[in-house]
Amino acid sequence: MQTLVISGGSSGIGKATASLFAERGWRVFELSRRSGAPDRADNHLGQGSITHITCDVTSEESCKKAIAEVLKQTDRIDVVISNAGYGISGAIEFTDLKDAERQMDVNFMGAVRLTQAVLPQLRQQRGGRIIYTSSVAAILAVPYQSFYSASKAAINTFALALANEVREFGIRVSVMMPGDVSTGFTDARDKSTAGEEVYSHAHKAIATMEHDERDGMKPIQMAKLFYHIATCRSPRPQYVGGFQYRVFCFLDCILPKRFVNWIEGKMYS
Repeated sequence: MQTLVISGGSSGIGKATASLFAERGWRVFELSRRSGAPDRADNHLGQGSITHITCDVTSEESCKKAIAEVLKQTDRIDVVISNAGYGISGAIEFTDLKDAERQMDVNFMGAVRLTQAVLPQLRQQRGGRIIYTSSVAAILAVPYQSFYSASKAAINTFALALANEVREFGIRVSVMMPGDVSTGFTDARDKSTAGEEVYSHAHKAIATMEHDERDGMKPIQMAKLFYHIATCRSPRPQYVGGFQYRVFCFLDCILPKRFVNWIEGKMYS
């Protein structure tokens, strides 16, 4: 039985992914601050199972303890999905720097802490895959969601560097960049209205963004893409979730950046 470790697996894309892997016969260890449901501690689905382990990705000690607990129950980790994260929104000028730092701490440094915790095991077993949840916002930066976009762009760059460092150990690294997905992530966003009397487009931009998310793809679509990345013979460094978002990212590669960024601004003004 293959083993998956996934952070942020208690809701949204992470929960759908944990369930899909378990249904397909994987042993899943779901790392989050709290379990997604009362019965998810060692919950058996299909031929696989989901075991919840409490983990706070903002704590190096918590990440190491969680992986140590996983390794008490299994001797191999086949795939790690770093999925824990949240979003903040608001004008850059008026964003409290403590909020910006926490955004980077959870989304980016949380991924770094989990990576450092699992790499010794993956190196020892000479193989495994690490997959990061990034975002299309890493490529097409969203106004008034700047720190979220920056945290995901950091993950993209980090993953590319890591891939070259660990290739000799048989470890493969990928990022999955979802477009708009309908989950509780939208309602959980930490929204700041500071400065909206100055930045007149801020309220409309955030409302537009949240409308697109609520009308977005289902989490299971991203879960299926994660499964493909985890099981395909030769995973690519980067994947985009959703056909229309793949088109957008392709256009970003071939069109002048000034023009693409102007269009992006018009979409949220």
